[in-house]
Amino acid sequence: MKIEADALKLESLGHGFFTRQGGVSNGIYASLNLGLGSDDDRGRVLENRRRAADAIGVVPENLLSPHQIHSPDVITVSASWEDSADRKADALVTSTPGLGIGVLTADCGPVLFADPAARVIGAAHAGWKGALTGVLQNTVTAMEALGATRDGITAVLGPTISRKAYEVGPEFFDRFRQNASVNTGYFQPSERADHFMFDLPAFIMDRLEQLNLGQVADLALCTYGDETRFFSYRRTTHRKEPDYGRQISSIVLR
Repeated sequence: MKIEADALKLESLGHGFFTRQGGVSNGIYASLNLGLGSDDDRGRVLENRRRAADAIGVVPENLLSPHQIHSPDVITVSASWEDSADRKADALVTSTPGLGIGVLTADCGPVLFADPAARVIGAAHAGWKGALTGVLQNTVTAMEALGATRDGITAVLGPTISRKAYEVGPEFFDRFRQNASVNTGYFQPSERADHFMFDLPAFIMDRLEQLNLGQVADLALCTYGDETRFFSYRRTTHRKEPDYGRQISSIVLR
Protein backbone atom coordinates (compact mmCIF):
# COMPACT_ATOMS: atom_id res chain seq x y z
CA MET A 1 0.00 0.00 0.00
CA LYS A 2 2.82 2.42 0.79
CA ILE A 3 6.56 2.54 0.34
CA GLU A 4 8.76 4.05 3.03
CA ALA A 5 12.14 5.68 2.47
CA ASP A 6 14.90 4.57 4.82
CA ALA A 7 16.01 8.18 5.28
CA LEU A 8 12.58 9.12 6.68
CA LYS A 9 12.04 6.11 8.95
CA LEU A 10 12.22 8.04 12.21
CA GLU A 11 10.12 7.84 15.37
CA SER A 12 9.23 11.50 14.99
CA LEU A 13 7.79 11.04 11.49
CA GLY A 14 5.11 9.08 9.71
CA HIS A 15 5.27 8.97 5.93
CA GLY A 16 4.49 7.00 2.82
CA PHE A 17 4.91 7.05 -0.93
CA PHE A 18 1.62 5.32 -1.59
CA THR A 19 1.05 2.88 -4.42
CA ARG A 20 -2.23 2.32 -6.25
CA GLN A 21 -2.85 -0.81 -4.19
CA GLY A 22 -5.10 -1.24 -1.16
CA GLY A 23 -8.13 0.86 -2.09
CA VAL A 24 -11.75 0.45 -3.13
CA SER A 25 -11.87 2.04 -6.60
CA ASN A 26 -12.55 -0.02 -9.71
CA GLY A 27 -11.61 -0.14 -13.39
CA ILE A 28 -8.97 2.32 -14.55
CA TYR A 29 -8.93 3.76 -11.02
CA ALA A 30 -8.15 0.46 -9.30
CA SER A 31 -7.68 0.65 -6.51
CA LEU A 32 -6.22 3.37 -4.20
CA ASN A 33 -7.08 6.41 -6.29
CA LEU A 34 -6.70 9.57 -4.17
CA GLY A 35 -7.57 12.04 -6.93
CA LEU A 36 -10.64 14.08 -6.02
CA GLY A 37 -10.18 15.79 -9.38
CA SER A 38 -10.64 12.53 -11.25
CA ASP A 39 -13.98 11.24 -12.54
CA ASP A 40 -13.88 8.37 -10.05
CA ASP A 41 -16.77 7.96 -7.61
CA ARG A 42 -16.24 10.59 -4.91
CA GLY A 43 -17.28 8.26 -2.11
CA ARG A 44 -14.66 5.74 -3.15
CA VAL A 45 -11.97 8.42 -3.33
CA LEU A 46 -12.87 9.64 0.15
CA GLU A 47 -12.63 6.09 1.48
CA ASN A 48 -9.23 5.76 -0.18
CA ARG A 49 -8.12 9.01 1.45
CA ARG A 50 -9.34 7.70 4.82
CA ARG A 51 -7.20 4.60 4.36
CA ALA A 52 -4.14 6.63 3.42
CA ALA A 53 -4.68 8.94 6.39
CA ASP A 54 -4.98 5.98 8.72
CA ALA A 55 -1.78 4.46 7.33
CA ILE A 56 0.26 7.51 8.41
CA GLY A 57 -1.63 7.96 11.65
CA VAL A 58 -3.86 10.99 11.05
CA VAL A 59 -7.59 11.57 10.92
CA PRO A 60 -8.96 12.03 7.37
CA GLU A 61 -9.62 15.76 7.72
CA ASN A 62 -5.96 16.24 8.65
CA LEU A 63 -4.64 14.70 5.42
CA LEU A 64 -4.06 17.83 3.34
CA SER A 65 -3.10 18.12 -0.31
CA PRO A 66 -3.09 21.27 -2.46
CA HIS A 67 -5.03 22.00 -5.62
CA GLN A 68 -2.02 21.47 -7.89
CA ILE A 69 -1.47 23.85 -10.80
CA HIS A 70 2.13 23.05 -11.90
CA SER A 71 3.44 26.17 -10.19
CA PRO A 72 6.36 27.12 -7.92
CA ASP A 73 3.91 28.10 -5.18
CA VAL A 74 4.02 26.83 -1.59
CA ILE A 75 1.43 27.08 1.20
CA THR A 76 2.37 26.97 4.88
CA VAL A 77 -0.37 25.20 6.83
CA SER A 78 -1.03 24.96 10.57
CA ALA A 79 -4.55 23.45 10.66
CA SER A 80 -6.94 21.48 8.48
CA TRP A 81 -8.40 23.34 5.51
CA GLU A 82 -11.11 25.93 5.98
CA ASP A 83 -13.84 25.66 3.34
CA SER A 84 -12.83 29.06 1.92
CA ALA A 85 -9.08 28.35 1.88
CA ASP A 86 -7.12 28.99 -1.30
CA ARG A 87 -5.50 25.62 -1.94
CA LYS A 88 -3.87 26.42 -5.29
CA ALA A 89 -0.19 25.52 -4.94
CA ASP A 90 2.21 22.68 -5.58
CA ALA A 91 3.80 22.27 -2.18
CA LEU A 92 2.85 22.35 1.48
CA VAL A 93 4.99 22.85 4.59
CA THR A 94 4.12 22.65 8.26
CA SER A 95 5.49 22.46 11.78
CA THR A 96 2.19 21.29 13.27
CA PRO A 97 2.18 17.75 14.68
CA GLY A 98 -0.67 15.51 13.55
CA LEU A 99 -1.16 17.35 10.27
CA GLY A 100 -0.47 15.12 7.29
CA ILE A 101 0.64 16.95 4.16
CA GLY A 102 0.92 15.34 0.76
CA VAL A 103 0.91 15.72 -2.99
CA LEU A 104 -0.80 13.70 -5.71
CA THR A 105 1.11 12.39 -8.71
CA ALA A 106 0.76 10.16 -11.74
CA ASP A 107 4.23 10.64 -13.35
CA CYS A 108 5.44 13.93 -11.84
CA GLY A 109 7.96 13.79 -9.01
CA PRO A 110 6.70 13.69 -5.41
CA VAL A 111 9.32 14.98 -2.98
CA LEU A 112 8.98 14.65 0.80
CA PHE A 113 11.13 16.86 3.04
CA ALA A 114 11.86 16.69 6.77
CA ASP A 115 14.05 18.46 9.29
CA PRO A 116 13.42 16.19 12.28
CA ALA A 117 15.51 18.29 14.68
CA ALA A 118 13.61 21.50 13.87
CA ARG A 119 10.36 19.51 13.47
CA VAL A 120 9.45 20.96 10.10
CA ILE A 121 8.21 18.96 7.09
CA GLY A 122 7.31 19.60 3.48
CA ALA A 123 5.78 17.90 0.45
CA ALA A 124 6.25 19.10 -3.15
CA HIS A 125 4.75 18.15 -6.50
CA ALA A 126 7.61 18.55 -8.96
CA GLY A 127 6.52 18.16 -12.53
CA TRP A 128 8.82 19.57 -15.17
CA LYS A 129 7.27 23.03 -14.95
CA GLY A 130 7.36 23.28 -11.17
CA ALA A 131 10.89 21.92 -10.99
CA LEU A 132 12.04 24.36 -13.65
CA THR A 133 10.39 27.39 -12.06
CA GLY A 134 11.46 26.79 -8.46
CA VAL A 135 8.95 24.73 -6.44
CA LEU A 136 11.75 22.76 -4.75
CA GLN A 137 13.74 25.85 -3.79
CA ASN A 138 10.59 27.57 -2.57
CA THR A 139 9.62 24.60 -0.42
CA VAL A 140 12.99 24.71 1.34
CA THR A 141 12.71 28.47 1.82
CA ALA A 142 9.26 28.05 3.38
CA MET A 143 10.63 25.37 5.70
CA GLU A 144 13.45 27.69 6.74
CA ALA A 145 10.86 30.31 7.66
CA LEU A 146 9.49 27.77 10.17
CA GLY A 147 12.93 27.15 11.67
CA ALA A 148 14.41 24.41 9.49
CA THR A 149 18.06 24.52 8.41
CA ARG A 150 19.30 23.34 5.05
CA ASP A 151 21.88 20.99 6.50
CA GLY A 152 19.17 19.49 8.70
CA ILE A 153 16.74 18.75 5.85
CA THR A 154 16.36 15.34 4.23
CA ALA A 155 14.58 15.22 0.85
CA VAL A 156 13.39 12.04 -0.86
CA LEU A 157 12.10 11.73 -4.43
CA GLY A 158 9.37 9.13 -4.83
CA PRO A 159 7.93 7.27 -7.86
CA THR A 160 8.43 9.38 -11.01
CA ILE A 161 8.32 8.72 -14.75
CA SER A 162 11.79 7.68 -15.96
CA ARG A 163 13.71 8.93 -18.97
CA LYS A 164 13.08 5.78 -21.01
CA ALA A 165 9.32 6.49 -20.85
CA TYR A 166 9.30 10.28 -21.21
CA GLU A 167 9.51 11.41 -24.84
CA VAL A 168 9.15 15.13 -25.53
CA GLY A 169 9.10 17.37 -28.58
CA PRO A 170 11.46 20.10 -29.79
CA GLU A 171 9.57 22.97 -28.13
CA PHE A 172 10.03 21.28 -24.74
CA PHE A 173 13.77 20.86 -25.36
CA ASP A 174 14.08 24.49 -26.49
CA ARG A 175 12.41 25.79 -23.34
CA PHE A 176 14.92 24.00 -21.12
CA ARG A 177 17.87 25.04 -23.28
CA GLN A 178 16.80 28.67 -23.18
CA ASN A 179 16.53 28.50 -19.40
CA ALA A 180 20.12 27.23 -19.07
CA SER A 181 22.40 25.62 -21.63
CA VAL A 182 23.46 22.97 -19.12
CA ASN A 183 19.90 21.63 -19.19
CA THR A 184 20.56 19.96 -22.54
CA GLY A 185 22.34 17.22 -20.58
CA TYR A 186 18.99 15.91 -19.34
CA PHE A 187 17.91 15.00 -22.88
CA GLN A 188 18.92 12.29 -25.30
CA PRO A 189 17.61 11.86 -28.86
CA SER A 190 14.65 9.52 -29.22
CA GLU A 191 13.84 7.31 -32.20
CA ARG A 192 11.62 10.05 -33.66
CA ALA A 193 13.22 12.94 -35.49
CA ASP A 194 13.51 16.13 -33.41
CA HIS A 195 12.23 14.36 -30.30
CA PHE A 196 14.02 13.60 -27.05
CA MET A 197 13.85 11.44 -23.96
CA PHE A 198 13.80 13.68 -20.88
CA ASP A 199 15.29 12.63 -17.53
CA LEU A 200 12.92 14.26 -15.04
CA PRO A 201 14.25 12.37 -11.98
CA ALA A 202 17.83 13.49 -12.70
CA PHE A 203 16.65 17.07 -13.20
CA ILE A 204 14.83 17.02 -9.86
CA MET A 205 17.70 15.36 -8.02
CA ASP A 206 20.21 17.88 -9.32
CA ARG A 207 17.96 20.74 -8.22
CA LEU A 208 17.81 19.19 -4.75
CA GLU A 209 21.57 18.67 -4.62
CA GLN A 210 22.13 22.33 -5.49
CA LEU A 211 20.18 23.34 -2.39
CA ASN A 212 22.93 21.94 -0.11
CA LEU A 213 20.55 19.87 1.99
CA GLY A 214 21.69 17.44 4.63
CA GLN A 215 20.59 14.36 2.70
CA VAL A 216 18.97 13.70 -0.69
CA ALA A 217 17.68 10.34 -1.91
CA ASP A 218 15.80 8.89 -4.88
CA LEU A 219 13.63 5.77 -4.63
CA ALA A 220 14.34 5.23 -8.38
CA LEU A 221 10.86 3.91 -9.16
CA CYS A 222 9.20 4.52 -12.55
CA THR A 223 5.46 5.16 -12.56
CA TYR A 224 5.07 4.36 -16.25
CA GLY A 225 6.87 1.04 -16.19
CA ASP A 226 5.31 -0.38 -13.00
CA GLU A 227 1.60 -0.60 -13.80
CA THR A 228 0.93 -2.98 -10.91
CA ARG A 229 1.93 -0.38 -8.34
CA PHE A 230 1.51 3.05 -9.90
CA PHE A 231 -0.89 5.21 -11.87
CA SER A 232 0.63 6.97 -14.90
CA TYR A 233 -0.85 9.86 -16.85
CA ARG A 234 1.36 9.15 -19.84
CA ARG A 235 0.50 5.45 -19.93
CA THR A 236 -3.19 6.38 -19.83
CA THR A 237 -2.65 8.86 -22.67
CA HIS A 238 -0.90 6.28 -24.83
CA ARG A 239 -3.82 3.89 -24.30
CA LYS A 240 -6.37 6.62 -25.01
CA GLU A 241 -8.15 5.92 -21.73
CA PRO A 242 -10.63 8.61 -20.61
CA ASP A 243 -9.05 9.37 -17.22
CA TYR A 244 -6.46 8.23 -14.71
CA GLY A 245 -5.95 7.75 -10.98
CA ARG A 246 -3.50 9.53 -8.72
CA GLN A 247 -1.34 8.21 -5.89
CA ILE A 248 -0.40 10.28 -2.86
CA SER A 249 2.93 10.84 -1.11
CA SER A 250 2.49 12.21 2.39
CA ILE A 251 4.32 12.95 5.62
CA VAL A 252 3.35 13.86 9.19
CA LEU A 253 5.08 14.97 12.40
CA ARG A 254 4.18 12.63 15.23
